Amino acid sequence: MNRSREQLHGRRLDAVRAWTAFVEQGDALAAMVRPEILRSWERSGVAVRRDVTEAPLADESDTTAFWNGSPLQVAVARIEDELRRTAEDGDLVVAVTDPDTRILWTYGGRVMRRKAETVNFVAGGRWDESSVGTNALDLALRTDRASMVFSAEHYAPIVHNWVCWAAPVHDPLTGQLLGVIDLSTTWDRTHPIGLATARVMARLIENALPTTAVGWSAGPAGATPAGRPASAVSPSPAPATESPGLSLTLLGTAEARLDGRRLLLNRRQTEILALLALHPEGLSLEQLHALVYGEKAVTLSTLKAEVSHLRSALGGRLASRPYRLTLAARTDVDTVLDLIGRGQVAAAVEAYGGDLFPGTNSPALAELADYVAVAVREALLADPQPHAVIRYTALAPYDTEVIEVALAALGEDRHPARALLKGRLAASGG
Repeated sequence: MNRSREQLHGRRLDAVRAWTAFVEQGDALAAMVRPEILRSWERSGVAVRRDVTEAPLADESDTTAFWNGSPLQVAVARIEDELRRTAEDGDLVVAVTDPDTRILWTYGGRVMRRKAETVNFVAGGRWDESSVGTNALDLALRTDRASMVFSAEHYAPIVHNWVCWAAPVHDPLTGQLLGVIDLSTTWDRTHPIGLATARVMARLIENALPTTAVGWSAGPAGATPAGRPASAVSPSPAPATESPGLSLTLLGTAEARLDGRRLLLNRRQTEILALLALHPEGLSLEQLHALVYGEKAVTLSTLKAEVSHLRSALGGRLASRPYRLTLAARTDVDTVLDLIGRGQVAAAVEAYGGDLFPGTNSPALAELADYVAVAVREALLADPQPHAVIRYTALAPYDTEVIEVALAALGEDRHPARALLKGRLAASGG
C-alpha cells in the first residue's frame, strides 16, 4: 500500500473512530471531525435511527410531475451527455435534487448504480438530514456552498463506504436555490478535485437553465425548503463590493497577493497556500501532507514549519485543526473553470496563463494541472474560436490538433486569423 493510500485508510479509520465515539459516548472525539459534521450528527441523532437501511421514497407520480415541470429538467437534458460521461469515466453516481433534497434525476456508472439502488439513492429518494442523517446533499443546501462528506462522516452506516461531493445550483439571474448536484463514489476513490468537479457541474447546469427559470417556484406552492431560512432561496440582493482578500495566480507564473500586496513565499509555501485555497472546508495535517508531498519521505514537522511561515505571512489568518484559510480566497483556476462552465471559451483562454505549477511534486496539484489543461483544450476543440486558439497555441505551440480543428471550422472563410493559424501549424512542424 503506497503512502497516499495509507493516508486515505488512516483518514477513514479516524472518521469511524469519531463516529463510534459520538454514537456511543456523545462528543468524546468531537475534535476529530469538522464542526459542521458534528453539528449535523447532533441533529441527526435526534431525528434518525442509526440502523436506517435506505432513504424513504417520495410519491413517484409527484416526483415525476415536479421534475417534468422544472427548469432543472431542461438544463439536465441539455448537458446530459456531459453528466453521463462524468459518471461513467469516474464510476460515479450523479444526482440532481430539489431544494428539499429529494432526488429528481440520477445516472450512475456500472458499480455505483447498483450500490445506489440498494439505499434508494434514486429518483424520489429523500436525502434530507431528518430522513437519512448527515450527507453532502443536505449539507450543501444548508450551507449554500459545495460540501464533501467522507465515509463515516455520514451519520447512517449504510453510506459509510461512500464519499460524496455536492454543490448548490442557483438560478443565475435571481439567485434562487434550485437544488444541488451530487457526485458520489466509494470512499477509496476519494479524489482531490472532487469538490471542484461538483462546482463545475453545478455551473454547467446553471448555464443550461432556460430563461423561464426566473420566478419558478422551487417547491410546492412556492414553499421555502423545510428547515432552512427563507433567505436561502430568496433572490439574492445586489452584490456588495468585494473585499480584496487573497488572490492566487497558479497558472503559468505562481504568485500570491494579499489585499493587493505580493506575498514573499517560496514555491512549497505557495503550493500549500494553493491547496488550502482549493479546499476551503479545511485539511488535517495528515491530509495536507499527503496532498503536498505524496509518497516522499518528508516529516510532519517540516510541513508544520512551512505552515507556520505561511500563517505569519497571512497575518495569522490560517486556522488549524483543520488547517483552513479564514479569509476570502480566489484563484485563477476558479476563474478559468467557471468561464469554461459558462461556455465563455475565449475569456477562459485569456485567463489561462499556462500549466499549473509546472514540475510540481505535489500529486494533488499535478492532477489538478492535468484537469485544467484538458478542460481548456477540450473547450477549444468544441468551440475553436480562432483568436482564442492563437492565444492558446502561444502557450501550447505543439498542440497541432487544436490548430487543425480551428482551420477546419473556418472552412473557406477568409478570416484574418487563417494566416496566423497556418503559420503556427507550420512552425510546430504540422
